[in-house]
Amino acid sequence: MGNSLKAIVAVVPSNKCQKYLLEDLEEMPVDKTVDLSGRQLRRLPLHICSFRELVKLYLSDNNLNHLPPELEQLQNLQLLALDFNNFKTLPLVVCTLKQLCILYLGNNKLCSLPLELRFLQNLKTLWIESNCLQYLPEVVCELSLLKTLHAGSNALHTLPPQLQCLQELRTIWLSGNLLSEFPPVLLDMPFLEVIDVDRNSIRFFPSLAHLPGLKLVIYDHNPCRNAPKVAKGVRRVGRWSEETPEPRKRSGAVIDITLDEKPLLPPIAKTEPE
Repeated sequence: MGNSLKAIVAVVPSNKCQKYLLEDLEEMPVDKTVDLSGRQLRRLPLHICSFRELVKLYLSDNNLNHLPPELEQLQNLQLLALDFNNFKTLPLVVCTLKQLCILYLGNNKLCSLPLELRFLQNLKTLWIESNCLQYLPEVVCELSLLKTLHAGSNALHTLPPQLQCLQELRTIWLSGNLLSEFPPVLLDMPFLEVIDVDRNSIRFFPSLAHLPGLKLVIYDHNPCRNAPKVAKGVRRVGRWSEETPEPRKRSGAVIDITLDEKPLLPPIAKTEPE
């Protein structure tokens, strides 16, 4: 009974087939978490929507391109993972889940996000990496509690100035986009702690020394002529990053910088905020 059989069973609506996919999951787990990742699902088994106290639902790595309206019953849901599926648009039913804090939408085929996303005012973590976004949807700038935004591996050329309204934002990942200049709006966001603009087309970096919250800036794999200037103690990852952020003395003396903290690296696996 391998993945090939699951792929066939996934499109058959009979109760027996659905129970096979759910592996006899008839009652809500004690930890209020359901993980249906990698089940070859083409549709969400409706039985899951009866677990009204569910807190976490993982649907990653399936073949989903829509969700049933019954999903709206999961009003206690705080985490929803829809990454690695076939969504071309975000189902509007997701925007009715007002307790969501974490939403994973990466590795789909999204070209935009609906305006209804603004209803998710508890959202703190949003992953929209590896989609087809040519611009960052302005509705993201209305998610006032957002702390982590992962928008890497899209086709972004710039960022909207409204992004500075996100005063809770601490981490922004923009690796693998089409940025030709460092996004000016980030210079007006002193609360940012991590900025990742790795693998873009940025040729010149402005000074980031005025950003008091900054802890890490990743700028590697850009055709830049300079390293971004940063305040003392800020970790840089990129060309010339081993050099001191301050100009060297004419005498040739080398100033060593020691950092107590290990560098914060880009996320490899999904993490949940504390």
